[in-house]
Amino acid sequence: MRRVYFVYILSSASRTIYVGITNDLLARLTEHRSGEGSVFTARYRVTKLVYFEEWDDPTQAIAREKQIKGWRREKKIELIESANPARSDLSEEAFLRMKPGGLRWHRD
Repeated sequence: MRRVYFVYILSSASRTIYVGITNDLLARLTEHRSGEGSVFTARYRVTKLVYFEEWDDPTQAIAREKQIKGWRREKKIELIESANPARSDLSEEAFLRMKPGGLRWHRD
């Protein structure tokens, strides 16, 4: 079975953002939403999935996470809004992509 890694961005109602990486996006979202994901996301209630990318190579995924984390807030927001202008919660879309035979997201 192919292993997949996700670089993701969460947002809160107050638009606080969090960048993370995982190999199980749905489990990680569940952790964040239950308050167990990280102290930061629990404290600021950062639980809405607003952006994610799929990677086959963990080294590239880690590099991408570090790259995004190094950006200024404005550039992170531009990235989110380029793929998700309404800043909608993408959890359902992520679930559909994870299902066997479901949608797959590909980078250009």
